[in-house]
Amino acid sequence: MHSRRHFLRTAASLPLLLRAQQEVPTFSTDVKVVNILATVTAKNGEIVRDLTKDDFLLTEDRRPQTIRYFSRQTDLPLTLGLMVDTSMSQRRILDEERAASSLFAEAVIRPKQDRVFLMQFDFRIFVQQPLTSDIVELDKALTRVDVPQGEMFKLQSGGGTLLYDAVVVAAQDVMSKQEGRKALILLTDGVDTGSNLSLAEAVDAAQKADTLIYSILFADSGGYGFLGAPDGRRALTRMSQETGGGFFEVSKKHTLEQIFDQIQDELRSQYNLGYVSDQPVTVPAFRHISLTTRKKGFAVQARDRYWARR
Repeated sequence: MHSRRHFLRTAASLPLLLRAQQEVPTFSTDVKVVNILATVTAKNGEIVRDLTKDDFLLTEDRRPQTIRYFSRQTDLPLTLGLMVDTSMSQRRILDEERAASSLFAEAVIRPKQDRVFLMQFDFRIFVQQPLTSDIVELDKALTRVDVPQGEMFKLQSGGGTLLYDAVVVAAQDVMSKQEGRKALILLTDGVDTGSNLSLAEAVDAAQKADTLIYSILFADSGGYGFLGAPDGRRALTRMSQETGGGFFEVSKKHTLEQIFDQIQDELRSQYNLGYVSDQPVTVPAFRHISLTTRKKGFAVQARDRYWARR
């Protein structure tokens, strides 16, 4: 009698189970989901936060793609890399960078959910603080960030600033091993005078690690003497645009604190979109992405390609 009742209950629930299976898409383990983080702004620069999945148009190598996953104000864990240029040209503005970085990390990092690491670069590349959620430890590490001193200053003779090499190290050694949202924050004048690797290779490394780059051009006009500072704007703009981050420049109208507030706002207002490519990967390669909105007048800030892995 018991087995008969069990059979009848199972038979009655079978249509519900079948219907539930039809409503939830299932993918085999070899299906690769491509994730895109995007920020949308209106013509006046205001962040647009109320779009739906149907408001977006997505193509891969000019082929339309179906957005299968979508969320606003994503709650995914955040991994941040604070990267500070400590070459001699930055020595007079380091105090301001340390203070603003501390306030930014304290506002953005959520305990037990997000993590941050601190890297400084000049003619060396050095991780002052490995990944941590402890803001107190980060603050201690920030006090140690400084330009080369004493014997280190002497060793710098003939060595240049390793901006591109530092981005590659951060992307490959740290970010490629993390999940969720990932972003590098570059505090630099954008001048690279010593890297073995190129600007293109730095961009490639960040894209392969699914990492956004937010570049903050902060240059001391007197740091290079009467010749003035070289223009690092082009390199920083390219790194930010091609990875889906943002480019900012410190000025009298835009202070470092205001820029950090804007980056914080963007990180809290991202759209997270996911899709499965209509073309299976046979050979690993970069594939181009175009993400736009159906509504005119909106600008979408997102990466323009991804590394398709087998």
